[in-house]
Amino acid sequence: MRLLDLLPYQTVYAHCDVPCGIYKIEPAKTAAETVLKMVQLIEDLPKENPTVDDRNKFVRCVVTKEEHAQKCKEELLILWTDFFKPEHLKMFPKLHDTFWQAAKLCSKNKQTVSLEAAKELVSAVDEIAKIFNKAQKSNS
Repeated sequence: MRLLDLLPYQTVYAHCDVPCGIYKIEPAKTAAETVLKMVQLIEDLPKENPTVDDRNKFVRCVVTKEEHAQKCKEELLILWTDFFKPEHLKMFPKLHDTFWQAAKLCSKNKQTVSLEAAKELVSAVDEIAKIFNKAQKSNS
């Protein structure tokens, strides 16, 4: 038996800091779209006399919205901090502000149930996707 086998541990997850060079925008896009869908489902629930099933669906949608807003933020931060390099700032002078605003929208979507905020998040991630795709082409 080894000493390390006796110590408590926690599983951690990270996108490769090697770096592996594999970066994708799709996880952030999917997460943002999921946030929007959950807000739409929440808003479609009956406001008066909700059933137990309605309340259950509400809770599940809120949990999913929270998880995907956080996932969106994590995926954006990976791209921002690992993929983009100083030379990209010359190509995209508003890069830092664009990512910062998108990350703030992730937080706003965790804090609220707002169709407007969810749509803004999808738009922000779509804008980042355009920047990301242009940057990838310039790296080729």
